[in-house]
Amino acid sequence: MLFKEKVLKLTKRIPKGKVTTYKLIAEKLKTHAYRAVGTALHKNKKPIIIPCHRVVNSNGFVGGYAKGIKKKIKLLKKEGIEIKNKKIIDFEKVLFRF
Repeated sequence: MLFKEKVLKLTKRIPKGKVTTYKLIAEKLKTHAYRAVGTALHKNKKPIIIPCHRVVNSNGFVGGYAKGIKKKIKLLKKEGIEIKNKKIIDFEKVLFRF
């Protein structure tokens, strides 16, 4: 299985109302290639089925999104994630660890 496929398979496991980080995905794959995780997610061709909007920066900021940060924030808020100034409120409470 390719690295990209592994990233997308893990991302699909993130439950609604939770987020994880690029770093946690990379660590689960036993690598430090955090940016490569972001690149794999950016190329996701099924963004709702594979919820890459649920992957955020380790500091709680929403990070990037292929369809734009405003769209990412809208999707996260729709799932019950509170965000202020592009940062997730109570980050640790909504953080999903594999």
